Amino acid sequence: MERCHPSEVYELFVRHMNTPRVAVDNGVCETATLVQVHSARKHGVLLEAVAALSDHGVCVRKGYISSDDGRWFMDVFHVTDAAGRKVADADALLARLESSLSADALPPRTPPAAGAAAGVHTLLELVGVDRPGLLSEVFAVLHDLRCGIVDARAWTHGGRVAALVFVRDEETGAPIDDAVRVRRVESRLRHILRGGARGARTVVLADAASVNLDRRLHQLLNEDGEAGSRADQAEQPTTTAVAVQDWGERGYSVVTVSCRDRPKLLFDVVCTLTDLDYVVYHGTFDTDGDHAQQEFYIRRLDGRPISSLAERRRVIQCLQAAIERRASEGVRLELRITDRRGLLAYVTRVFRENSLSVTHAEITTRGDMAMNVFHVTDVAGRPADPKTIDDVIQRIGTESLRVDEERWPRLCSTEGDAGRGGGAGIFSLGSLVKKNLVSLGLIRSCS
Repeated sequence: MERCHPSEVYELFVRHMNTPRVAVDNGVCETATLVQVHSARKHGVLLEAVAALSDHGVCVRKGYISSDDGRWFMDVFHVTDAAGRKVADADALLARLESSLSADALPPRTPPAAGAAAGVHTLLELVGVDRPGLLSEVFAVLHDLRCGIVDARAWTHGGRVAALVFVRDEETGAPIDDAVRVRRVESRLRHILRGGARGARTVVLADAASVNLDRRLHQLLNEDGEAGSRADQAEQPTTTAVAVQDWGERGYSVVTVSCRDRPKLLFDVVCTLTDLDYVVYHGTFDTDGDHAQQEFYIRRLDGRPISSLAERRRVIQCLQAAIERRASEGVRLELRITDRRGLLAYVTRVFRENSLSVTHAEITTRGDMAMNVFHVTDVAGRPADPKTIDDVIQRIGTESLRVDEERWPRLCSTEGDAGRGGGAGIFSLGSLVKKNLVSLGLIRSCS
């Protein structure tokens, strides 16, 4: 019998001990699919689990996070599909979660070298001051420089824009890694972004799947100071309420969030807390119609709670920005058409010529098909004129471009009661989490 080297035996042991255990059950709850994750405590594992749920397209209706404050924690999620039903493909959801979390449990021994694999991609990271027609200028420059756009995602918020654009050579389909050409692309983009050296950056990736685009967009806008600059502007009406309180007895800071429910809300909150270097020890999240309430007991990586007014203010600003920047404004247009050179430059130029501004964009290429989503407003950020939208559709093609009039169903909708006050849902310190801590025997009830 072949013997394993002691280091390989130890590696297998570590992998077995640290790999999270996942269960997906459709029989426990009548209205939702129950997902349970048991794992050794490791910074970022909670985010990996939430990201896997988001990538699978399910809505988290409620759940809780609980820890013994030591080495282990348990997450419980009640999830539905976009229509509010139980998840039909429970096995596929289980496989996705196990794959995502197992890959995170132990990194590969020898990561692939950049540029060595056939799947190499060139990623452009863009950030700058937003203005009407900016995305059209970006795509026109890339077309002029013979850069084919494979996939892209762009967000605007607080007067800033961030975009991730995967490109390849328009002629050969190869990644763009020539240093001289890369510098030329970056220089042209920085000029139109008016962002200086930070405006455009090129990254050559061996594995594009290793980048969580949503997380990277949050990071770019946070690094750009968008959350702080937004807070310095005149106060604007909002339905998002975030509070940070102290629970000195247990050494926690308690973050409470009350806002409209929408897809990926939990991901955006957990992602922000993780990237700000906080650890979630306990948490509860719940939804009531189109409204969401979340509460998290957190500490910094060094085990200490939030200790200053400035730190508290930054957490609140970053969470509010993360929640609001994904709330897409404007008419949602879906484009499905055979891909061709200069397609995006043409489509966004038509938008610009009709005084439409793109607030969000998601560009996807599958084979020879382009499947793109744009959210557009007029140049002042107001709802676009229906006649203008109709003119644009007629020009681009009624068979290719359409208005998506069916948003996520009400359970996952970003549309809600406009009269609901932003602070109406903020609840008392520990009101949700304490119930779970008592039920688990981790603290004693004060009643």
